Parts: sequence; structure tokens; C-alpha cells
Amino acid sequence: MPFCLQPTGENYANPRTCFFHVLFKAAALAFYILSAIFIDSFVIIFVVTVFLAALDFWVVKNVSGRILVGLRWWNEIDEQGESVWKFECLDQESLARMNKKDSWLFWWTLYLTAVAWIFLGIFSLIRFQADYLLVVGVCLTLSIANIVGFTKCRKDAKKQIQQFATQTIASRFTSSLQSAFSVV
Repeated sequence: MPFCLQPTGENYANPRTCFFHVLFKAAALAFYILSAIFIDSFVIIFVVTVFLAALDFWVVKNVSGRILVGLRWWNEIDEQGESVWKFECLDQESLARMNKKDSWLFWWTLYLTAVAWIFLGIFSLIRFQADYLLVVGVCLTLSIANIVGFTKCRKDAKKQIQQFATQTIASRFTSSLQSAFSVV
């Protein structure tokens, strides 16, 4: 009888999305770290690292956020020049069916990437490399923008779910009262 290892728990529901969610984060960090060893041109390091971080920002904001956690956010400027956050989330039933591993990967990599950029920023400060601190600052800003956007979106989604539950309970209570009094 052959020995077979079976994975415990659920698998990733969206392995390709998870792969690309991690790929662009890892690519930006790896290029930044390895380029200091192999490349002498700051301009190339800046452009390629920021490009990879921007790709990561776009993929997380527009693709992996929707697929892995069912959330999407964007920011608009209204007629008065005020910044307005817009949030989009799946309905309560769809959110409840989201894969836990996908969600775990999404949130942990989102936060760990920002932590990695902070450590790289501290390292740049220690080495007195203000130009490399600029690269880290841009990448950290993109990373934090996604953290803030998705955190606000998740809070908004929870608030919508609570409002939906309250409305559902209230409408059922009202219909029960109406049916009880219509019999009398």
C-alpha cells in the first residue's frame, strides 16, 4: 500500500490569482534587494522597482482583491474637490463562501510587504542612502494605499452586512406582525 500524503484543510480556490498576488510583491522586493548587488545605475533600480511595485498595486487593487476577498476600492474627487472613497463588495452570501486560505494569503502578504519595505527603508537610513530611501518611500506608499483602501473596504462591507441583517430581521418582524393582525 503506497504512502500518500493528503493535504489537510481546504486548498486555494484561486491558485493563479494567489500566484500573481505574491509574484509582483516578491518581484519588486527581490529586484530592489538584488539590484544593489548587481546593478550600478540608480535610475534603472528606481524605474524597474517602482514599475514592479505599481504592477503589484494595480493587480492587488483591481484583480486579486476582487477574486481573493471579494472587495474593491477606489478614490474619486467630487465637484467640491473633496476626496471620496468608494467601496464595492460581494453580497453577504458570496462573502461567506470566500476561501479562507485565499483570504489569509491576501491579508498576510499585504501587511508583510509593507513591513518588508519599512525594514528596507530603515536599512537605507542606516547606510545613509537617501536616493534608495526614495525608492522605498514610493513602494511603501503604494503598499500602504492598498492596506488603507482594503481595510476601509472591509469595514464598510461589515457595516453593510450588519445593515442588511438588521433590515431583514425588521422586515420579517413587520411581516409577522402584519400576518398576525390580519388573521384577527
